Amino acid sequence: MAFRLEETEIEGILLARSEPAEDERGSFARTFDAAVLRELGLPAAVEQASVSRNRVAGTLRGMHWQQPPHAETKLIRCSRGAVFDVLADIRPASPTYGKWLGWELREGEPLMLLAGAGIAHGFQTLTDDAELTYLISTAYEPAAARGARWDDPLLGIEWPEPPAERVISERDRSFPDLADAADPGAPA
Repeated sequence: MAFRLEETEIEGILLARSEPAEDERGSFARTFDAAVLRELGLPAAVEQASVSRNRVAGTLRGMHWQQPPHAETKLIRCSRGAVFDVLADIRPASPTYGKWLGWELREGEPLMLLAGAGIAHGFQTLTDDAELTYLISTAYEPAAARGARWDDPLLGIEWPEPPAERVISERDRSFPDLADAADPGAPA
């Protein structure tokens, strides 16, 4: 049984994989390992844990982040259903500024995502009753909460076609484009 992190083409975005031990009873998997994070110089403390429950397929949340000095590192896991999860580099000085990566996360699968400071997060549910769980390094600070539109032209995220009407909160619909967001992210 192991917990491993894999780099992606965007610094600050890592894939986390649990490798379950299985036997006739089922399986047991490690979904967090502070020592592995510390070895990479990442925040290993969990300040908060959160759950996002979503009733219908096609629900879209994002793109969200917290502005420094309250920038978060998040470990994201799908605990029910399925989602298309997106992480985007919003650090203006980064060579990958404006680039995004997306993955399908599904209940029971070992893939998790680790989003570091300066990475925006969003997702669209692919099933009804989808749920994400988060382990977060920093306490939520409402004054530091920021966002960019889900259809921001600079990001150009290719969201899957929803099975029905897309459900988006008024708050998420009203976010500015990333280019217009004040102090979008941590330095690269």
